[in-house]
Amino acid sequence: MLINKTFHDVPTKLHPDGRPIRIFVISPVVPDYPQAKFPACLLGDSEIYQVTGPVERFAGQIASQGFVVACPSVYHEFEGPEAIPYDVEGTDRGNKYKIEKELEAYDEDATLSIDLLTSLNNCNGRIAATGMCLGGHLTFRAAFDPRVLASVCFFGTDIHSATLGKGKSDDSLIKVRNGDLNGKGELVMIFGKQDTHVPREGRDLIRKTLEDANIPVSFLEVQAQHAFVRDEQSKGRWDAALTRSLFTFMMEVFERTVGRDLGPKVPQNTQPEHIC
Repeated sequence: MLINKTFHDVPTKLHPDGRPIRIFVISPVVPDYPQAKFPACLLGDSEIYQVTGPVERFAGQIASQGFVVACPSVYHEFEGPEAIPYDVEGTDRGNKYKIEKELEAYDEDATLSIDLLTSLNNCNGRIAATGMCLGGHLTFRAAFDPRVLASVCFFGTDIHSATLGKGKSDDSLIKVRNGDLNGKGELVMIFGKQDTHVPREGRDLIRKTLEDANIPVSFLEVQAQHAFVRDEQSKGRWDAALTRSLFTFMMEVFERTVGRDLGPKVPQNTQPEHIC
């Protein structure tokens, strides 16, 4: 499916100067059907480098499957929407911003992105979310929004350590324990077993917290390192075959939960029995 790219500069409320966030939108295009409507996906900023080439290519693949994809530039408080380089200085800058940005501002970015998607003429209002590294954690937090019907989190960092945002004291797992994720959309957590950013103890904590809260989650641990999805400057960690397999898995989740309107949800224990 053909795609195109545009952007929207959306004012923020939490920034003291109302500095806007730039949200890139990559959309499917069906020639001769200008009024076509599609489900949508929030692609939380991948890693700590804003909307880089790998992020845009990943978004383009989702869009070409028939989804309107929003990619927010989450460091708008500190600099413009340009991608941060994959080098030592860029990594240091991205890590610095990650813990200087207010936690509430991360959540506002997601809310504004979802608001934008639902306002677009080519969006039918059905929203999914995905992201990697920092974006994986932001996707995890986006899952608390009832408008998000499915969330696929790739190696989300800082969830187990609760160190996202200013003060390095986020409440992501606390919100799960408090029941804020109950009754929300489908959740998928994907981690590499060789990921030094999220060690085994951290993965076990995330899994236990979700299962103790009775969250229906698919928890995948694969033979891979951190950033194995990134097809550029991955420091030898990119696994194209594994990425392709997991992309297919993600799209099955999105097609099943977001790609079609299933009507109102009815808990399984209230569905009528059928005798075969």
